[in-house]
Amino acid sequence: MMTVSRWHCLLACLAIAIAATLEANDQVPGEPQSNPILIRGATIHRVDEATIPVGSVLFDAGKIVAVDVRIDPPAGCVVVDGTGKHVYPGLIESMTDLGLREILSVGETSDSNERGERNPNVRSWVAVNPDSELIPVARAGGIMIAHVSPGGPFLRGQTAVMQMDGWTVSDMNLLAPAGLGVNWESLQPRDKDAKEEAKKRDDKLQSLDDWLDEAKRYGEARTDGTIEIVSDVKLESLLPVLRRERPLFVEANHQSTIESAVAYAVGRDLSLVIYGGYDAVECADLLKRYEVPVIVAGTYRLPLHRHDAFDAAYTLPARLRKAGIRFAIAGEGLGYPGGSSNARNLPYHAANAVAYGLSRDDAVAAMTMSAADILGIGDRVGSVTAGKDATLIVCDGDILETETNVIDAFIQGRRVDLTSRHTMLFEKYKKKYSRQSR
Repeated sequence: MMTVSRWHCLLACLAIAIAATLEANDQVPGEPQSNPILIRGATIHRVDEATIPVGSVLFDAGKIVAVDVRIDPPAGCVVVDGTGKHVYPGLIESMTDLGLREILSVGETSDSNERGERNPNVRSWVAVNPDSELIPVARAGGIMIAHVSPGGPFLRGQTAVMQMDGWTVSDMNLLAPAGLGVNWESLQPRDKDAKEEAKKRDDKLQSLDDWLDEAKRYGEARTDGTIEIVSDVKLESLLPVLRRERPLFVEANHQSTIESAVAYAVGRDLSLVIYGGYDAVECADLLKRYEVPVIVAGTYRLPLHRHDAFDAAYTLPARLRKAGIRFAIAGEGLGYPGGSSNARNLPYHAANAVAYGLSRDDAVAAMTMSAADILGIGDRVGSVTAGKDATLIVCDGDILETETNVIDAFIQGRRVDLTSRHTMLFEKYKKKYSRQSR
């Protein structure tokens, strides 16, 4: 007979198991592709080339094999009828804390910020929660890839490009580190005492200079090997940036802040990407001269300056395109109240830009190919091209229209689950009200 203490132990174990189940989503990651798949008769939005109004795409072993008007299915191929459907590359959220933050008002569910101002060694990808409830919601909106960045007051840490499906962060990892996140906007003077603010800014930049110089000496000593060097994780994390192997992803919106960031990067010979970029058009010549791309921090933003037109944020992508500046469009990423929970709205930020002057093709590219190129993954994803990963979405309409639904999705050829807590609640309450109406 089981004793009382053993019953208590069993009940405790059951309670822990149930709690663990309730805290995680129940979507099972997709199985590796085992057969060729042919999507036939769909509108193929290739992005890097002209759209095929009625065409086919064949992929096998996680890679796109062929894209054409007509493709004969090979032996063992699974044929998907794409009549009336649209095929796009999987959308890319260019800057977010998706997987690092669950519920904004519950601090225990947030792992996006580290204490202190200088944390270049923080690795965002190791903290990503593969069981986040927000990942399936983002997938349902077409987001198959996300550039995940830690937050913080200045040197935020290392960013990573993550696929939105997998059992572990190792399965999800596409590129890590992708770069180093920096909040340059924290150098913008905010108080009335401009001299004091300028001094604080100069002191912080001098401190950063000294640290980069130290990292350079550290790297040279490690390469030389003539003296024994004690490993330093913070200095080690700066080396890919100093070697231009990875860029700085600098948050900057004001003209003075953008110009300061570019001047600093040029002076130190660092690769740079601007995130935010509200005043980027005012710095167009500078950004073009040094080939600095911009990740637009969403289009649903309030004007930054008192004298701005109400639609300044809405027209920013079109103005960047006209100025000849490379750009991508992000959704409600870092610093937004909704943050990662609204990553699913990325297509509507791009659609808003279309309503204010950007072409539809450029809007789609800003969420796919342009984003991939800026993040350093353009050789693998971002367009429907033979040889690239079969990371695709199938929609029942134009992805820029709110009525459109993503009805099928693949990440490296794996069919992913498009259900989420949203769809679960929809089905639940649909049943509830259908019964009440009888």
